[in-house]
Order: sequence, then C-alpha cells, then structure tokens
Amino acid sequence: MSEQDQKSPADRHIPVLFEEVMEYLEPTPGGRYLDGTLGMGGHTEGIMMRSDGKAEVLGLDRDQQALELAAQRLERFGERVSFAQSRFSEFEGPLHELGWDSLDGALIDIGVSSLQLDDPERGFSFIQDGPLDMRMGHADGQPPASSIVNKASFEQLKMIIGRYGEEPQGGRIARAIIEARFKKPIETTLELAALVENAYPAKLRATARNHPATRTFQALRMEVNRELDELQEYLNRILPFLKPGARLAVISFHSLEDRIVKRMFQKEAKGCLCPREVPICQCGHVPQLKILTKKPVTAGESERESNPRARSAKLRVAERLASPTPEA
Repeated sequence: MSEQDQKSPADRHIPVLFEEVMEYLEPTPGGRYLDGTLGMGGHTEGIMMRSDGKAEVLGLDRDQQALELAAQRLERFGERVSFAQSRFSEFEGPLHELGWDSLDGALIDIGVSSLQLDDPERGFSFIQDGPLDMRMGHADGQPPASSIVNKASFEQLKMIIGRYGEEPQGGRIARAIIEARFKKPIETTLELAALVENAYPAKLRATARNHPATRTFQALRMEVNRELDELQEYLNRILPFLKPGARLAVISFHSLEDRIVKRMFQKEAKGCLCPREVPICQCGHVPQLKILTKKPVTAGESERESNPRARSAKLRVAERLASPTPEA
C-alpha cells in the first residue's frame, strides 16, 4: 500500500481553489475566521498554516462524519480550531457560543463534498446504487430526495429539475417520474438514474457529454438541502460580523448560486439604491463592500485536470468597508 493510500480521506483531500482562497483571505496571526463549510478541513488547515498556527477558526458543517474527519486532520492546532454541526446560514449561534462578535474573514465553499459523493449510502451518486437520500446532514430534519420524487406534483418536479438543474428535458423527466411511481415508489439512486436516462430522447442520449441524470440529481440535491435559500440567508446576515478590512469569500458551483453572490456584492458595493427618478436619496444606503474580484476566479488548467470538481468552481471575494462616521 502506498503512503498516499494510507492517509485518511481528509488528509488526501485537496480543497478547490486553495491557493486563490489563501491569497485573498490573507490569514494573519490573531485573526478570527469562519469556515462555514468545513468539509474535511482543507481550507481551515490552510488558514492555520498561513498564520503560523496562530489564527483562530470556527468550522461549521452539517455532516457529522465530515466534522469528525476534519477534527482529526486539524488536531495539532488544538483549541485554536473549534467545530460545530450547523448549517452555514445559522452561524450566529456557534459564533456567540464562542463569544465571538466579529470576524477577520469568512469563507463558504457551497457544493457537495467528495466524501458525500463517494458514499453510495448518502444517495448523491447516480453511478453507485444507494437509498435516494441526498441530505447533507440528517440532523437538519429535512425530508430525503425520495420524498420529493414520490410526492411532488408534475409541475413541482418540472420546476425543480428545470430551474435548479437547468435541464431542458425537465418536463419529459417529470412525466416519466410520475408514471413510474404509479407502479411502485422510486427508492434508489440507480432506479432514478435509469428512469431519467430512458426519458431522454435517444439522439440526445447518444451525444450527451455527461450522464443524462447529472442535472436531475443536482436539482434534487439543491432542493433537498435548500441550497439557494441557505446562501441567500448567509449573505443577508454575515456583513455585520465582518470587521473593516475583513474578506468575504464564496466558492460556488452553479450559475444560480454565482448570480446570487454577484448581485449581493454589487448591491453592497453601491451607495444610494433609490430609483433613478428619485432626485434626492431616500434610502440612506452606503457602500459596505469593496469587490476584489471583478470577474469570478476559476481554476487553472492543472487544477482542472487533477480535480474535475474544480472545473465549475467560481470564487468571488469582497472586502468589508469601514462604516462611515456620522456627521457631528
């Protein structure tokens, strides 16, 4: 067995856009950082190493298994790294438990992890058979993907698959699901994957670059885990916790996610938000962010080749501005 094979999944894991994230976050000794999607701890390990082990990080994740693996990987940093099982949109609770009221930087990497994809029992993969689950954290209380597949109406399924999966065949796939579940519930990943594949027109199946079920599985995962809502809630709440000069970094993997981040950054980088026809500002809005990435940062060729997941990754970063001093 090679030395690489002897390592734990966390030690083997290389986080997406690692160097780019470290360059923008600029971790410093004594700084406090929030890693809202800890995963297997790769980005947090980078923050600690770049700060000579003298920063503090709060790592959140829905997945208890990920937290346990990350804790092993980061054990050498002792109490400087704290862990909590939590959605990243609910970061305030764990932050307050630590007694933190401000941050020097915050990061989220919003995508399914390789740990989840590689375990067929989690139900994310259409390559290996497993229960149709797709929940990132069972403690969240949300229903599994099988509940949506077997209970949602045709219109709901068509909307989910079409919007979140950006799947042109959403209507055909939704209809095939409705017809199949009349005979028996759809309970496994391979069962759904085969159903979706058969719903595709033969010509498209023959020319598709990816498995026909790719977009449908993505859509269901996003619906199950409320991924767009999670992102919007996090962005709505995080700014008051960022110190002036603190960096906010978001890695997304879907055009809808990237659009939410882009629009929020643009809004908070502006002053007045009143309509043009209003001659004098009524809103009182002042810029809160300085955008550091005019275009999203993407992976270089070498990273795309070594890590296929990085191909769709987009990083956007903004810096918190100082609040304006009220006029005397």
